[in-house]
Amino acid sequence: MNRPRVIIADTDSSYIVPLQLRFVDDFFNKIDLEIITQKQFFDTQFSTPQIVDVMVVSEQLFHVDLLRHDIRHLFVMTEDEGINQRVAGVTYLPRYSAIKVIFSEIVGKSYPSFNFEEDKKQDTQIVLVTSAAGGVGKTTLALGISASLAKSYKKVLYIDAEWMQTFGMFLSNPEPITANEVYAKLIAGNKDKVFEDLAYAIREEGFQYLPPFNAPLVSLGLSYRVFSQIAEAAKLSHKYDYIIIDSESAFGEEKARLINLADRVIVITKQSKASVHKTNCLCENMSGATSDKYLYICNFFEKESENYLNDSSEVMRFEVNDFVQTFSMMGKKTIESLAREKDIQRVAYLLI
Repeated sequence: MNRPRVIIADTDSSYIVPLQLRFVDDFFNKIDLEIITQKQFFDTQFSTPQIVDVMVVSEQLFHVDLLRHDIRHLFVMTEDEGINQRVAGVTYLPRYSAIKVIFSEIVGKSYPSFNFEEDKKQDTQIVLVTSAAGGVGKTTLALGISASLAKSYKKVLYIDAEWMQTFGMFLSNPEPITANEVYAKLIAGNKDKVFEDLAYAIREEGFQYLPPFNAPLVSLGLSYRVFSQIAEAAKLSHKYDYIIIDSESAFGEEKARLINLADRVIVITKQSKASVHKTNCLCENMSGATSDKYLYICNFFEKESENYLNDSSEVMRFEVNDFVQTFSMMGKKTIESLAREKDIQRVAYLLI
């Protein structure tokens, strides 16, 4: 199979370099990558018919005559996100978005050109979203991260692993699983078939998710371990790129089991004294809490408020990787609107 031809054209060579490196890192020796930084060379090149699989061009170099060439996927990097006069057949991308965002959009929309079937598919990543205390917006971020990853063309399964499931408030269909046979099979405890038994109950809202149970676990006669069993079985199905597990704040044997099962762990905290102290205590009980497996996110961040993350009176056992500012109109947020929040998108791309 011929290698796809990819052209990146921009007179700003310093802007091109990060995007060029990302293509090289992911598709080294699998694509023919051409970099053009001189307008005269660009004009000369496209003065004759060209066949290009993927082309990324700056707004300054783009002209409608490019559409006469056989360019299967054409992307224009624009500084004006609100541009009204857009050319049909062209995808416009905000020039100053994060490179991960731009790269994901290009590869996602050009998927057939980068579908190297001989490559081994990346293993499913289990991501545990947890916290040391309640009220830190853990479920909101877990759903937002799931939606953002799905927007980046990743296949995502969301599992709410809490004794009391309340995430339905964000869904267009909040109805719980009502089929008695589902609960009967879960209680029977055939862990090898647990995901297969649940598969027909799974719903989709941008990403796939396990709907809420119709009663607390204890009322259903289920052990908390059912969530790790479902996650393990879903991973073995190879249907997903990411499995996001939204877990209990309480620390115990089953929470430790989920932490060990996860490929990445996102710990949500706030900047308040109580939240920072409890997160410190959680880190003392997790082995390797400072390793790359763990990401620490400060949610509801307010720059002008007192920030105990900088409190010198307590020895910090973790370092915050990113901050998510307080959202406006939080009570009206939907899955779709969470996916559009820039801070949540940034956290999601830390996983890619």
